[in-house]
Amino acid sequence: MDLIATGEPLVAPDDIQVCVGIDLQSGTLTLTRDREDFAAYHALVLFASVQGDPWAAQEVKFSAKGPDGKSVVLTVDLLNDACDGPRAGLPAAIWTAVALAATSAGDVGITYAPPEVSA
Repeated sequence: MDLIATGEPLVAPDDIQVCVGIDLQSGTLTLTRDREDFAAYHALVLFASVQGDPWAAQEVKFSAKGPDGKSVVLTVDLLNDACDGPRAGLPAAIWTAVALAATSAGDVGITYAPPEVSA
């Protein structure tokens, strides 16, 4: 790999975002848009913590297959218009997918230590 990196990366503490992706078992979630059914097979949930507030789910992007067999991405905004709480009226199945993503992120128990690098 021909790459040079310089500097010391820092995270901006005012808005930290994490995306968590989960594979969905085939046939367990059907999304309907404009009377067309889409079979969801993956959910990518964006969680954010703004200025040290508790983590909140902002959006979920579902990868799904349409009636024609082609893949599409369906995005659902999870926060209300004021961005101060969950959006009302979303189906429980969407919140279940979000909860599965949140649980899997915590259950995986990822730990990481960078390798020793010589300068």
